[in-house]
Amino acid sequence: MTVSVITLGCKVNECESRSLIAALREMGHVVSEEFISADIYIINTCSVTAEADRKSRQVIGKAVKANPAAKIFVCGCSSQYNPNAYEKYPNVVNISGSSKKSDILHHIMSDIVCDNRISICEIPQDFEIMRFPSHEKTRDFIKVQDGCNNFCSYCIIPYVRGRSRSRSIDSVKHEAEEAAKHTKEIVLTGIDVSSYGKDIGKSLVDLVNALAEIPVRKRLSSFECTVIDKELLTALKNSGFCDHFHLSLQSGTNSVLKAMNRKYTTEKYFEIVNLIREYFPNAGITTDIIAGFPTETEEDFAETCEFVRKVEFSDMHVFPYSERKGTKAASLPQLPMEDRRKRAHILGEIKAELKRKFLVKQLSKTLNVYFEESKDGEAAGYAENYVRVYGKANRGEIRTVKITELYKEGVR
Repeated sequence: MTVSVITLGCKVNECESRSLIAALREMGHVVSEEFISADIYIINTCSVTAEADRKSRQVIGKAVKANPAAKIFVCGCSSQYNPNAYEKYPNVVNISGSSKKSDILHHIMSDIVCDNRISICEIPQDFEIMRFPSHEKTRDFIKVQDGCNNFCSYCIIPYVRGRSRSRSIDSVKHEAEEAAKHTKEIVLTGIDVSSYGKDIGKSLVDLVNALAEIPVRKRLSSFECTVIDKELLTALKNSGFCDHFHLSLQSGTNSVLKAMNRKYTTEKYFEIVNLIREYFPNAGITTDIIAGFPTETEEDFAETCEFVRKVEFSDMHVFPYSERKGTKAASLPQLPMEDRRKRAHILGEIKAELKRKFLVKQLSKTLNVYFEESKDGEAAGYAENYVRVYGKANRGEIRTVKITELYKEGVR
């Protein structure tokens, strides 16, 4: 049969989908991670915002239009959050959640469709091992952790992903060794990578040190600033990790951070940014910002704008606040959506200004670039600090290049 596996949301979802793809191919099915006309669709959903929920449901209509006889399996965070939202679609034969996604394989093999289509499993307390995905891409993501204990007041993810749980170092190392046979770069990812190891008597430093001898470039997908110290930065520097740090900020004012239940102040955050730059002077430091959180005043927003300019991020992901039913922030008086979008737009302009400033700093510098794409005689890839670089190279080649000019959304 032909199977189309559609993934929405984060890189953790992508890792889990690729595990399913590898298993399905092993079973003899023709599988694509692109949207194609297929006999079976597996839709791995996201629920980080209301818009993500909407997009997840939208894919079902698209699948039915492509093949009115298709069987559709829904899994992931959106169906964990609200499984009943998917029951109304007659082509949906099974609705599972964010755990035990491999059970979908058993349903496909047995070809049994139950009257009770919802099969949400209890979220496990230990890290759930799935089949190793096939490592086919130029950059590979390896899932090392799942769940979150932070309970930020705006976030639904701890409720749909469960508590933080870590994968064993030996298991991570084994997959990294396999990936290194096919790629020149791996990215360690999870729902809250910063909490890695706390449940198994290990630490993020232990994991980083264990991967030191794996002969690939390495990245961590994101950090909380609260775990960064001299010991971790030394380990990253000595173990071949790239100088790109994605540090979620969310707000640049302490009163809003407190209302968000974030575990740091702007003063602490800025201290960590300066420490990173002591160890990695040309580091790319990126972040996430929520615009229009319920308690955010005009003065708070102005302070956030001032703070992000002070940090000088290399890039930012900016989102207007999206209330999620079941979270503490959803019960607060909400700002008009027009105000949220206006503030997000202003932050977007600051983002463009700061990104350009960081790119200008790269001119005349020599950077190591992993060229992952090649088209019409022009190659493109990323430097270690996650600057997008264009030049002449073969796909899959790492080259040391001198940056000469700004070009497209990056440099050349």
